[in-house]
Amino acid sequence: MTPQGEIDQRAVVSPQADIAEGVEIGPFAVIGPQVSIGSGTTIGSHAVNKGPTTIGRDNRVFQFASLGDDPQDKKYAGEPTRLEIGNGNTIREFCTINRGTVQDRGVTRIGDDNWIMAYVHVAHDCGIGNGTVLANCVTLAGHVSVGDFAVLGGFSGVHQFCRIGAHSFLGMFSGVTRDVPDYVTVSGSPAEPHGINAEGLKRRGFTPEQIRNIRNAYRLLYREGLKLQEARARLTELAQSQPEIVPLVESLQASQRSIVR
Repeated sequence: MTPQGEIDQRAVVSPQADIAEGVEIGPFAVIGPQVSIGSGTTIGSHAVNKGPTTIGRDNRVFQFASLGDDPQDKKYAGEPTRLEIGNGNTIREFCTINRGTVQDRGVTRIGDDNWIMAYVHVAHDCGIGNGTVLANCVTLAGHVSVGDFAVLGGFSGVHQFCRIGAHSFLGMFSGVTRDVPDYVTVSGSPAEPHGINAEGLKRRGFTPEQIRNIRNAYRLLYREGLKLQEARARLTELAQSQPEIVPLVESLQASQRSIVR
């Protein structure tokens, strides 16, 4: 045990890396320059971490993951873009999470307490919130946004610039080419809406009345035969007395690719 933490003597750690006390680094892991790792984080064997990358506290990075490498973008010309990972995340085997590009925010950002399962790919300039689940082999193209507590089923694929709303649910093998509003469940390729993520809302502490209001809002959006602009106006009115509808309205307003319908 060193002041920096338990670092296997077979690991390759750059002198220019910033390793906090209590970090564990397994055999044959590679920690490059401009990589910062917070206390309590574990880096598994053979994992590769390239900077500029910041990894927060109490993360678990499993073997063979690749974090912070160059974006897979032909326009990338070696600019010093970044990857930022928050606290309490689990990143399983063979995940690839790339840095940003100067054509966008210049940073790929992962929030806190996310569960990222094996073989997930998070491309450049993506933003993932908190408490999400990305099941095995989920693939996010560049510039994708994923809201808090969203669940993406195994082998789901998300097109560039799409927004996945908070508390939404993507069924296994979903192919998403347009935005998924908050709370909505989708499946299929191309993905189609199939109700709200009621079970997820229960787990997050939403009351039966709030879930009922969200379900009614879904029906208004998808079952009333309204144009999107008309539905949005009606939902905006409802949100004045039903605060749980506000995130749904905001996700509709923020959409630039239109929504799954």
